Amino acid sequence: MSGQEENHKKGILEVSAIENGTVIDHIPPTSLFKVIKLLNLDQTTHQVTFGTNLKSKRIGTKAIIKIADKYCADEEISYISLVAPTARLSIIRDYEVAEKRQIEVPTYVEGFVKCGNPMCVTNHEPHVKTRFDVFTRGGELALRCKYCEKITTQEQIEIIR
Repeated sequence: MSGQEENHKKGILEVSAIENGTVIDHIPPTSLFKVIKLLNLDQTTHQVTFGTNLKSKRIGTKAIIKIADKYCADEEISYISLVAPTARLSIIRDYEVAEKRQIEVPTYVEGFVKCGNPMCVTNHEPHVKTRFDVFTRGGELALRCKYCEKITTQEQIEIIR
């Protein structure tokens, strides 16, 4: 019996490795679909594999995304930190981890987070892009709207794309 047949009999499913692309690991399960939306993966033609509520020694449970033949831009990587600060990013080349990228929090974000203040100009004027300063409050990331100064907590972040 092959190893794959043995794993199937034991109820273990394997996710195939990607030859080239990006793996985003250690995503909090509640942030998985925010990362998918943030990276426009619901619109991509690249092969995308994701799993959620997987066991993790570091964070209890986690989600993972594998994107074949796509490498994230630095801006995309920094934006991931807003919704998934525990995430780790690996660049895969020829089935091997070629590089591990540190996800760093940006000082500001523009144009992809909705302001939670219904009276904010960004919710009424389509030509005005949202812009938030990023800071830490009580050990958590938070965003302050440039226009109305409304504070958005990490859990309240709503991605607009």
